[in-house]
Order: sequence, then structure tokens, then C-alpha cells
Amino acid sequence: MTRQTDTISDQTVAIEDESIPQEWLEEFEAAARRPLETRMRYAFIKTYKPVLDDATYRSFDTMEDYRRWCEENLPSWLGYGRV
Repeated sequence: MTRQTDTISDQTVAIEDESIPQEWLEEFEAAARRPLETRMRYAFIKTYKPVLDDATYRSFDTMEDYRRWCEENLPSWLGYGRV
């Protein structure tokens, strides 16, 4: 395994895994050179969550009420059900 080093933001990073495609490394290096504000803007992806995003807010009297509402109203793939 060949050991590569790369300098990103004045830090030397050792890259020891040859399984990482060169294209990915180049994209990472380009992203690391962007200003923090730009990186933060692209770091979070808004994903619509059915039912949860359909109201501005919801409030419950008890945690039990909240859990029951989740089980009755939310799709299981969102992960809000009981284990």
C-alpha cells in the first residue's frame, strides 16, 4: 500500500487507502478550499418528511401522547416508532 500525503488548509493528511478513487480525493480537496460559509450551505440537504413537515409545529401534553401520535401517523421508515 502506497502512502500519500496531501496538504489541505495547512494540515498534512496521510492517505493510506488506495481504494479511494482519485476523482473523490480531488473533489474533497476542492471542497476543502471553499470558504466555510459555502461549505455549510451545501452540507445540509433538506428532505421532505411526510406528515412531520406538513404542520409548522405540534405540541403534546405527555411523551406518551407524542409516541402514540408517531406510531399512528408516521411511516415506519422515518424511525420514530418504538423499538
